[in-house]
Amino acid sequence: MSRCILVLPGDGVGPEIIAEALKVLAATETRFQLGLTVQEGLIGGASIDVHGVPLTNETLAQAAQVDAVLLGAVGGYQWESLDIAIRPEKGLLGLRAGLDLFANLRPAILYPQLASASTLKPEIVAGLDIMIVRELTGGIYFGQPRGIRVCDDGQREGFNTLVYSEAEIERIGRVAFTTAQRRQGRLCSVDKANVLEVTELWREVMTNLGREYPDVELSHMYVDNAAMQLVRAPKQFDVMVTTNMFGDILSDCASMLTGSIGMLPSASLNAAGQGMYEPIHGSAPDIAGQGIANPLATILSVAMMLRHSLASADAAVAIETAVATVLDSGLRTADIVSDGTEQVTTAEMGDAVAAAIRKQ
Repeated sequence: MSRCILVLPGDGVGPEIIAEALKVLAATETRFQLGLTVQEGLIGGASIDVHGVPLTNETLAQAAQVDAVLLGAVGGYQWESLDIAIRPEKGLLGLRAGLDLFANLRPAILYPQLASASTLKPEIVAGLDIMIVRELTGGIYFGQPRGIRVCDDGQREGFNTLVYSEAEIERIGRVAFTTAQRRQGRLCSVDKANVLEVTELWREVMTNLGREYPDVELSHMYVDNAAMQLVRAPKQFDVMVTTNMFGDILSDCASMLTGSIGMLPSASLNAAGQGMYEPIHGSAPDIAGQGIANPLATILSVAMMLRHSLASADAAVAIETAVATVLDSGLRTADIVSDGTEQVTTAEMGDAVAAAIRKQ
């Protein structure tokens, strides 16, 4: 496998933020001589407009041959009337399933420069550093049967299936335990075992697996309580592991602790270490084309890509350090601007991070 990246800008603000991430990657390539090549493809609504489907077999095959995929975002108002089977989001789900990207890592880190941008009191969130490990290819988003049917009384009924096998739970559990070993050694498994048999099994498997990791302190928490605790006392958490849907919700909740969803990167990995990297904020079609989107989550996703799939930890640190330097200088996009800081455009933020890398 070559040191090659497939870039999928996607829809909405996706092309804008990807453009800035590529500026930063180019500056990093120049400094560290990484020997990377970049390919580009279509996904989501952009793919629908050209090919009629959100993910072509050719794009999926292309993704399978590279070291990593860098994705912007998918979705937009203009495709919402399509049948659910061919909406833009199906391209993203197809990529996750097709590459078996079962482990989603979503860090929620509060940069000290942004403590005032959080909706919580600084003393509650200062020093926040949580890693949410989300199972990504199972659960209710993929379970069968699913659909909308007409019942005997003529009423329509929607249904989805939540299902997890022991093997699926165990493999995401191992990722979470090893992640905790590299951090503070604490893992909270989030479920709803009091009412859902699926997560009763989840808790049982996690408990049994915990015996293999005596250096990790394992705890369990119901998802409703976990949501409350993220707002009440978020620094109690080190690593959280949970199901696909619960992880989707909790990671978005955690994002606002950091000041903006525009600050959170993510990595989706398979067993071979191949990954897809993307910001968690979505396509934000309401601000697309205005030059106000925050590119830092995408730029930090590049750092995760260098660390997890390209074995270039020094380059990853350089990007993370550059982001901190730019925040220290007082530059902010619209979502994180505050008194005493300077609002800049999407492109200006990308330029500033790239310049900070070149000056290191």
